[in-house]
Amino acid sequence: MSTTTPPRSTRSDLRSVSGLADGLRPAVMRLARRLRQVRADGLELTASQLSAMGTLARADDQPIGALAAAEKVAAPSMTRIVNALQERGLVVRTPDPADRRQALVSLTPSGRDLLLLNRRRRSEWLAQRIAELDPDDKEVLRRAVGILERINAA
Repeated sequence: MSTTTPPRSTRSDLRSVSGLADGLRPAVMRLARRLRQVRADGLELTASQLSAMGTLARADDQPIGALAAAEKVAAPSMTRIVNALQERGLVVRTPDPADRRQALVSLTPSGRDLLLLNRRRRSEWLAQRIAELDPDDKEVLRRAVGILERINAA
């Protein structure tokens, strides 16, 4: 006689901390995956390239080593990412005035424009889904933003 294992996250499981984590993790991951799929028309960048561009948008003029650390990838991997972005004219390298052996990476105006367009498309997609929710659910999401930011900061 075989038995099947019930799904790990059921409504009753969400009352415990571990059950809530088990339910929240895949939901957040699916939403993040879906948002990554929403892209500006003609945008053929990898998730790693977009992530590096996002990091540069927050803190421009970074050496590759710092950018690699921020993205939690090895420096050679970041070099490949930056090379691909530079070939497309989305980033530029300039000599580091403090250490001429290093180069600083920054977004070009077209790179910044493309990143903003992509973010706008994703926000529009998400706004359309949120608009369909009832007011109570929207309020829950308003509160969740701060909670998720605190979790991410930990």
